Formats: sequence, C-alpha cells, structure tokens
Amino acid sequence: MTARPGPVSRRRLLTGGAVAGLGAVTGAVATGVAASRRDGASPVVAGDAAAGVGTGTVAFHGPRQAGIAEDPPAHAAFVAFTLARDTDRRALARMLRLLTDDAARLTGGVPALGDTDAALALLPARLTVTFGFGPGLYRAAGLAAPVADLPRFGIDRLQPRWSGGDLLLQICADDPLTVAHTQRMLIKDARPFATVRWVQQGFRRAPGVQAAGHSQRNILGQLDGTANPRGAVLDAAVWRPDGSSTVVVRRIRAEIETWDLLSVADKENSVGRRMDTGAPFTGRAEHDEPDFAALDASGLPVMPDFAHVTRAHVTDPALKILRRPYNYDGVPDPRGRPDTGLIFAAFQRDIVQQFLPIQRRLADKDLLNEWITPIGSAVFAVPPGCAAGGWIGEQVLG
Repeated sequence: MTARPGPVSRRRLLTGGAVAGLGAVTGAVATGVAASRRDGASPVVAGDAAAGVGTGTVAFHGPRQAGIAEDPPAHAAFVAFTLARDTDRRALARMLRLLTDDAARLTGGVPALGDTDAALALLPARLTVTFGFGPGLYRAAGLAAPVADLPRFGIDRLQPRWSGGDLLLQICADDPLTVAHTQRMLIKDARPFATVRWVQQGFRRAPGVQAAGHSQRNILGQLDGTANPRGAVLDAAVWRPDGSSTVVVRRIRAEIETWDLLSVADKENSVGRRMDTGAPFTGRAEHDEPDFAALDASGLPVMPDFAHVTRAHVTDPALKILRRPYNYDGVPDPRGRPDTGLIFAAFQRDIVQQFLPIQRRLADKDLLNEWITPIGSAVFAVPPGCAAGGWIGEQVLG
C-alpha cells in the first residue's frame, strides 16, 4: 500500500495558516505519485490497459492541465460551484491551493488530506481533475474575465439548474467509484468557499470494450468525435502559448422517443453519415473527408446542407474544436419516458472564434435539432497546469 504523506492540518489550510508551506507538501506528493510532463508533451500514462486499469495514472503536473488531450476515461462528473459572496482573491487562492493539493494526491492514488476512506483512493483508474474558471471567479478576484456566457440560441431551452458556474471541476476516471470518491473529497475542500451549483455525471464505453482510439457512440447510436483534431492540429486548436484553453459545457437532451420512430435512412440524413460505419455519404470509411461539392444523379448535393456534418464542418484546422462528450441517462419519468442525452464538453483556444460560429450554423439549420434540445450551458476559462509545488490558478491569482 502507498505510504500516506505526513499530516497537514486541514483547518490550517482552510484558514490560510499553512498556505506558505503548502507548495512543499504538494511537491513532495507529486514526486512520489506522478511523473512530471515535459513542456508541451501529453501526460504520461502508466499501467497496462488490459491488466492494470485500476492502477493506471495520468500525471497531474505539467504546463497544461490533464483531462483534455488524452483519450477520455469511461466515467465523468462535471461539478460547478457558486462562490460565496465573501470569497475574495485571497480566499480563492487558499481554496485553489487546497483543491490542487488533494487533486494531485488523488490522481496519483494517494488519499486526500483528512481522507476518512483512504482505501477508496488507492485505485486511481486514470483519474484526472481539470479546473475551469467561470466569469464570476474573475469578478470575485477583481479581474477581467477572458470568457463570457454564450448568447442564447433559438434552439435553447436552458434550465438554471444545469447552467452557469464560477468554478468547474471536471473529474474523469475509468472507475465510477473513483469518480464518486474524488468528487466527495473535492466538494469538501470547496465547501468553506462555495456551494455546489450543479453536478452532471456521464459515461462512455468501459475500458477494453473496444479498441483504444476508436470513436465512441453517443446515446443516439451515432459515432461521436470523428472530426476531432489530432496531433499538431489539436495543439493549435486547443492550446494557447501559456498552456491555457477554454471549455464550453452544454447539456443536450435527446428526444429519444421520437428519434426511435425514425428509419435508419432518416437518421442518416439528419447527420450526413452512415449509422453503422460513420462514413460520410461521399465516402466509405469513418475518417474519409466529406465532399461537399459532390452532386447526386438529380443534381442535388450528396451531403445535404441541413445535415449535422455539413453545418458543423470547419475548413481551417486552427478553428476546429475538441469534442469530449459523455452520455447521461437519468431516471425515467413515471410514464417510463427516458431522461437521456449528452454532456457536450468542447475545448478550444478561443470560444468566440471557434465555438460560436459552429454553434450559430447548427442553431440556424441543423436537421438534428428536431431530436436534440440544449437544456444547460456554461463557459469556463481553463488555466494552465502547474509544476510540482505550484497550484492551479497561480498564474491568474498569484
């Protein structure tokens, strides 16, 4: 069993008494539990995919935050907080130091400070914790916010219980118990400074169900994320030079009962891809580039203008977005009608330049809108990562 770090009083952390020395504590933890990442490199993943799912780790420290560029783990919890009115810049720094310290421990398979269920922390299962700062956090710190709430689109039916937020913690792992335990520990950390605004829990295929890197299917049966940027294109589209990024979180309800009434051909026409292979109408394989100039025998575009793929298409690689979605499936209503859909997380360098033009085109004329409804929306700046001994947000608040 991994040895626990020496005791540090949580009360001292919360009141600021141990802030000066917390960097050394975090550094010691990081040295023991996770290898630091090289500048610009992807986080180091340890553990055999088949035999060591539970012990796999993703390094917490590095110039960029983890939980973005890696293959998404099977389970996620998106936790948004509303800051207390008296949470000022100094209090924010104390909260973020504490959250950073526990996140660094937990992602390395080490119990959080004061963890009363330490055994639950020993199997991290590729756990990542990614921090996002909403506009309200910057206001509380007396700073100009680099992000703003999205404009309301005609297709939106947004509900306050799924929208907004001053702080986001995206918690992902291949094991739902790991996610649940991490969520509980980090909410405890934030409790003196903020209240929980919403929690959205999602899932993808379990490890080993299909080959790594294979596009996952969403709750509508479609392959999701086919057009995601990769390699150098991903770097240019997602990351700013300082290692920061942005994320949009949209909760999209699937009108699954009416979707189920469609034929396969009708489903394919709404998307512009084959349901079985994910290939565009003008190709044979999932990753074939769609030919939007191709015409059928009657002179009409093979790729319909109203199809989701057509509306979402981006020509300039630097303007692509990284889709990192999770399915959700809630409790059916008394009549058995499902509560199901997508937690759509999109990462990009700049929301205004990249996300908004795509979303406007989709809202304007995407046939898929007949069977999906956005019911939640939130935006967050993603600060750079931190080195061992540092903390998330120090470049913003330090």
